[in-house]
Formats: sequence, C-alpha cells, structure tokens
Amino acid sequence: MKKTTLFFLMVTAFLHSQSKDELMLKDIYKFSLTKVQCYAWLDDLSNKIGARPSGSPGAEKGVAYTKKQLETLGIDKVYLQEVMVPKWVRGEKETAYILDNKTKIAVPICALGGSVATSQKGLNAEVIEVHSIEEVKQLGVAVKGKIVFYNRPMEPENIEAFKSYGNCVDQRFYGAKEAALQGAVGTIVRSMNLRLDDFPHTGAQSYGDLPKANYIPTAAISTNGAELLSKKLKENSHLQFFMKLSCKQYDDVLSYNVIGEITGTEHPEKIMVVGGHLDSWDLADGAQDDGAGCVQAMGVAEIFKKLNYKPKNTIRVVLFMNEEFGGKGGKKYEELSKLNQENHIFALESDSGGFSPRGFSLECDEANFNKVNSWVKLFEPYLIHSFVKGHAGSDITPLTSSKIVKAGLKPDSQRYFDYHHAANDKFDSVNKRELELGAATMASFIYLFDQYGID
Repeated sequence: MKKTTLFFLMVTAFLHSQSKDELMLKDIYKFSLTKVQCYAWLDDLSNKIGARPSGSPGAEKGVAYTKKQLETLGIDKVYLQEVMVPKWVRGEKETAYILDNKTKIAVPICALGGSVATSQKGLNAEVIEVHSIEEVKQLGVAVKGKIVFYNRPMEPENIEAFKSYGNCVDQRFYGAKEAALQGAVGTIVRSMNLRLDDFPHTGAQSYGDLPKANYIPTAAISTNGAELLSKKLKENSHLQFFMKLSCKQYDDVLSYNVIGEITGTEHPEKIMVVGGHLDSWDLADGAQDDGAGCVQAMGVAEIFKKLNYKPKNTIRVVLFMNEEFGGKGGKKYEELSKLNQENHIFALESDSGGFSPRGFSLECDEANFNKVNSWVKLFEPYLIHSFVKGHAGSDITPLTSSKIVKAGLKPDSQRYFDYHHAANDKFDSVNKRELELGAATMASFIYLFDQYGID
C-alpha cells in the first residue's frame, strides 16, 4: 500500500472518530480566533463612541453603530425596540477632601448613580465610620448631621470575586436611604474593588420610597482614599469631610434595545437569546462592562453566518439598554415578549467582562443541568471547566416562558473589579484573544442547545 493512501485512510479514520459536535466546536473556535470582528467592534464602541450612559448622546451613537454592524452581517432581521430610560448626568467633576486640623487632604470620589447634588458650596460635616447598614440602624440618632462612611471591603478570601461583590454591594445601593432615615446629611461608600488604588467606582444607588426632600448626596471613595480616611478617623474622630457633587436627574428619555435575528429552519417560533447591555457608566468607555458582552453576542451571529450554520431555532442577539441604572431594557423586552406571546427556550448573557472564559452559570432544572454536564468533554480542549447553578444575568432575569434555560458566561473574575464602574474601564483593559475565546465559547454553547433542545 502506498504511503499516501495509508495516510489518507488514517486521516479519514481520525475524522470519523470525531463527532460532528467536536468538529463544529473546532470550526467555531478557529473562526473566532482568526476572523471574528469582536475586537474591532469594541475598538469603535470604546474609542470612537466612548461612554454610553442611558439617555446620553453616547448611548444613541452606540445604538446606531451596533445596528449598522449587525446589518452588515446579512442576518435575517435587524431592528430597534423602543424603551424609555432614566437620564442622570454627573455634571462637574466631584471634589472632596479630609479636613484634619485645618489641613486639607484631597481624596478621589465620584457620585453614585441617581445621587442628588450637594449645594453649590458643597457639603462639610463630621464623619462617622460604619461597616454595615445594620450598624447605622443601631447607631440611630448618633449619625444625625454627619456623613456616614461605609467602609466594608470586598472579602479577599473568596476565589469567586462576584461573591465578594455580592456580599458588600448593599452598602452602595441602600446605604444612602438608611443613613437619611437616621438623619445623616450625606454618605461616602468604599469602592467595590479588591485592590488598593485611586479609582473611585460608581454604580447605582436607590433612595427607595423616601420623599425627595429627604434625599442626601452619596458618593464612592477610592479604596486608597477609604484607607486614609479610616486611618485619620482613628487619630481624630471629629475630623470634617468636604465633598461637592453637581449631578442631576432628568425625566426619562426614549432609547432602544438593538435586536438581530437568524430565523430558525425547523422551529422559528422557538427563540434563543444571546446578549449583553449596551449602556455603560459615564466615567469611561465601558469596554469590560459591558462593551465586551455586546460584541461577543454580535460575534455569535457572525460566527454562525460565516460558517453557514443554519440553526434549528431562531437565534436572537439582544443588546439591552439601561442595565446599569434601572434595567429598563430587559423589562421592556420581557413585556413585549409576553404581549407577542413569544416562546423563549434559552437565554445567554455576557456581563462579567471580556476575560478568559471559564464556563457558565445556569438557572435551570436538574434535567437540563445534567444535559449540560454531558457536554463537559466537548469543552475540555478549550479549558472550559466550570458549569454551576447560579445567577445568569440581570437583563435576562425578567424573561419568562413556559420552560426556559438561562445561562451567564463565566470569565475569570480575578481582575474584573479592578475596572468595574471606574475610569479605567477602557479598551486597553481588554485582551483580544480572551475576548474572542469568550465569543467562541458562547457560540459553542448556543450551538449545542440549538442542536439538542431543552429537556
């Protein structure tokens, strides 16, 4: 037998020994790592458009840009879905300093989303340090007339950084409300960040059902600033803190979710969603949160289209608006889904940064969780190993159908909170290869659910 014939037979036998799913995943990863446009799209979103807070000109530009890019892919349908969103504007850059024995020590702060402004002269008051909302309740009248300083750090011992975030973010979201109820005149919150640096991290906060007359200004302080303030308070418990915020809340404005579809060939009425949120905070261009998730979702559509994959079910890319400050995009999507009697069988969200993918967090029953675990071997060559039950994503949380599997992409979380909601969440923080691996992992997961359905 000739060597060429033997080689051909060996190659043929090898290919036959590989399943169609293994071959498809190989094709998906190869295309994503060599041809997908994710990184170029993110470059444009970050460096040509920039910050995209809901209701802003940047958000409008982001809507127009992503709609145009989806249209260039030649998928079956691209359209906009109207949604009214909050508009909050930061105004002038915040200023703050510690007043210790007539010495002014400047510290980095930023207003939290939805905060009211201080007076034009700023706010100056004594500070009281606490580590929980419960502590504020216990202190009661002792906080009256003071600035409450929430200084509970993210727990460093958790390997899963999102667990640490979840265990301390209540002080950012609810802290101002509780302090106001006890008569405080303002709040300062330690930034949700595992490292010590000079970047204050913003984020949403809520006054709940407080009357507007009782709203107090609230801001985040950098982790270095928090350490310094805590140290100074131990030396002088009566020191003063000054801050000036110029933010303003406006009436809701019209914006859009951006949607693109590849129609299913066998079950077009069954919908599989893949998405991220198009809005960002205003301090930076939101490359990690969540420009990365948006371009990865767009990348799934590109991968399927360019590989000529014909899905059995309808694949719908959804770029949600206003996740950061109200979640109106996800709620409107569900509202219209119910109105149109749509049947969603699967939803996948990427909103944990563009770092190396590690697996998926799933909201599903045991039967579908077992199905996912039967695919573990397919993902092992790509170092995807973590398939766990847990939160899938904020924008797909409102989504309901008679039976649905929800999933969230789980990238490596160790560096995410270095950038989350801060001024360093920029394009240069995203690694091209890691971003593309995430898009491939998402496309592979969707492919498998499209092929085998849900149980």
